[in-house]
Amino acid sequence: MPAYVILGGTGKVGRRLTRLLERDGHRARAASRRTPIRFDWSDDSTWSSALEGADGIFIVGPGSATDWSELLHRLLDVAAEAGVAHAVLLSARGVEFHPGGAVDMAERTLRSGPLMWTILRPAHFAQNFTEAMFAPVDGRIVAPVGDGAEPFIDVDDLAEVAAVVLTDRGHDNKTLALSGPEAITFADAADTLREISSAPVLFVDEADDAHVDRLRAAGTPEGYIRWRMAMLRGIRSGADAYTSDGVAHVLGRPATTFRAWAIREATHLGVAHRTE
Repeated sequence: MPAYVILGGTGKVGRRLTRLLERDGHRARAASRRTPIRFDWSDDSTWSSALEGADGIFIVGPGSATDWSELLHRLLDVAAEAGVAHAVLLSARGVEFHPGGAVDMAERTLRSGPLMWTILRPAHFAQNFTEAMFAPVDGRIVAPVGDGAEPFIDVDDLAEVAAVVLTDRGHDNKTLALSGPEAITFADAADTLREISSAPVLFVDEADDAHVDRLRAAGTPEGYIRWRMAMLRGIRSGADAYTSDGVAHVLGRPATTFRAWAIREATHLGVAHRTE
């Protein structure tokens, strides 16, 4: 039976992907600094043992702050020596907004490496409103995006796509753009979250400079700030509002709407979904 190693196996995508693979009877091994199977990008002595016996690997990089293409190049060589045949890279839609950045360089390294590959380019996650950067603080979603729209993707859809491309090998050497079925503004997102819950959620636009100042005050690396601002400016300008059909192409069903996701995960706002 084929085995799959999920790097970043404790993250938003990795833990969902691991569960899906196990549910469907595949051998899946989550590997990170905090799992029994240890993998650490900064400690290459952990790489060979983590990849031993794997047929495919799902790669989440160490971050967007610095160029990690050389690390990836070395990892791919180790994987090839271990007999790994296929690598799936979690990239990001909008990589074109930051050419020469860490994510762009990682994609180039994967394409030129020794393994068959698939690149996943998802839009911003719907779960960012409950688990990450857009989660309301004191009822406010603050981001420098104005009235720009984004086709937010449900991470469950992304994990399902990753499971398919890892196991059926029908998308080798392809780059798949993934999004939700419609682009909505951040104000629309706040309205939806407020409507389906009793939480007072409001979107507040923010100036670019103010956002950068907040990130720097929090000690955010400059490389990540440049990447993040490139992605957010892509939303504000409208350049990232287009939808992609990757989810439907791979799964044979429409992508999950933001509203359907919000109804399913409303408890992450600390409230129950209204049923009346």
